[in-house]
Amino acid sequence: MIRPSPFLSRALLADAIFSGVAAVALTLGAGALAPFLHLPEALLRETGLFLIAYTALVGWLASRSTVAKAVLLVIVGNAAWTLGSIALLFSGAVSPNLLGQVFIVAQAIATGVFAELQYIGLRKSSETVTA
Repeated sequence: MIRPSPFLSRALLADAIFSGVAAVALTLGAGALAPFLHLPEALLRETGLFLIAYTALVGWLASRSTVAKAVLLVIVGNAAWTLGSIALLFSGAVSPNLLGQVFIVAQAIATGVFAELQYIGLRKSSETVTA
């Protein structure tokens, strides 16, 4: 188990808040956002639904006084999300307009920043001994 540094707890909480806002916007607003971004409505809605579960997990981790080393999965997941988002733009699987491209890049950057902040916070954390 790991006793999270205050930095890690705040980074996780910020990620949960950002992801929660995105989850609500994408889940409830997919139909309205899709034409403006030129992204598939299903992609936006399913991303929002995934983020609901992700928000719950990260928010729960942020509230704990000890966390499992599984917090590394959150960091790796954020890094993979960043790379996957950029790969999506180059894959040809979607054809977003400029606003859609900016949307994808902006959330990829934000997610990458969260991964970095969480990694820094994890390095500042201390391991606890379980008896």
